[in-house]
Amino acid sequence: MGEQAFIYIAKAKELQSKGFNVISFGVGQPDIPTFDHIIEAAKEALDNKFTGYTETPGIGELRGAIAEYLNERYGSDVKPTEIIVTPGAKGAIFLAIAAYLSPGDEIIVPEPSYPAYPEVAKFIGAKVKFIPLKWLGPEGGFALDINSIRDSVSNKTKMIVINNPHNPTGALFTPKEVEEIINIAREYKLVILVDEIYDNFIYGAEFKSFMTFPDWREYILYVNGFSKTFSMTGWRLGFLVVREDVASKLIKLAVNIWSCPTSFAQKAAVKALKGPWEPVKSMIELFKKRRDLIVKKLREVPGFEVWPSRGAFYVFPRVRKVLDEAGISVEEFVEDILYNEYVVTLPGTAFPNKAGKDFIRLSFATSFEAIEEGTERIRKGVERILSMRKR
Repeated sequence: MGEQAFIYIAKAKELQSKGFNVISFGVGQPDIPTFDHIIEAAKEALDNKFTGYTETPGIGELRGAIAEYLNERYGSDVKPTEIIVTPGAKGAIFLAIAAYLSPGDEIIVPEPSYPAYPEVAKFIGAKVKFIPLKWLGPEGGFALDINSIRDSVSNKTKMIVINNPHNPTGALFTPKEVEEIINIAREYKLVILVDEIYDNFIYGAEFKSFMTFPDWREYILYVNGFSKTFSMTGWRLGFLVVREDVASKLIKLAVNIWSCPTSFAQKAAVKALKGPWEPVKSMIELFKKRRDLIVKKLREVPGFEVWPSRGAFYVFPRVRKVLDEAGISVEEFVEDILYNEYVVTLPGTAFPNKAGKDFIRLSFATSFEAIEEGTERIRKGVERILSMRKR
């Protein structure tokens, strides 16, 4: 199926080309340009003619900076030789899944889910077991269904996927949930594909990284990247952390897919990690205020159940009351709001498999003005849809 956010980007651009004022809550990227000191580091690398191939797993300076960051932040003991720099976090996801899954193996994916995990698994020929997150209402939000995950493990299960903070729901799984997941992995000798790319976007809650466990090498395939934290989506840089013997084998796969990450972008990434970090902290504070605003505004929309996300930069309101009253699907609702109100949202079903059918996703990585205007249009659109059905 692929990532439907890009389909809606194309639809929005088509409407914009026809002169419509489109407000997008669609794609998951910060609206703030890459910070100046990072851009300057890339320019310096270009001026120094640092434009050739690099080592396949990334330059030593960047791998060292990544290890230092993880070890300082999470008290881990990562070595630079356990890190592979990839063209985007998707490259890291592909390497991890390709390394551990074979045709017929099973992978457990809590859903709603970022589409790359199940799509890559299916490409490999593995079977995907979707386990819905538990919806605890507008005050409780989303939680992992630990019992269902445990019950779904079979002798063919090889991997569990955990994205924390979570896209698309904005959930932040509790330290207890994180402990319970790694205990399942320990008990059944599974690996966990851990994607913590939103690990800096946390709003007033406790975050426990899987890299804090001393036995991470036995169970964790760790994915992160630069696109969100440093607003470097177009730079295409991510990384995978695995134990050294696995990394040495995956480098052989990586060299045959992409040769190496972009040279000058890696120099910029070193500067990103080494700081200053003040622009990142300011962006997170800004996004928290935006989250508060979009939650407030969406709670004024008839039939919307809105949980204030704890991480990432998404809200995932439940709109089942609207859908039932209007007699439409979530896909039809999203299309109506797009083509009648010129507001881009994403249907929860874009995050496979079926658990998102009652929800829509909105990114609040946009301006206060866009949030004010866009949510007002949504409110008017919902009132219009419901009034038409009552005639």
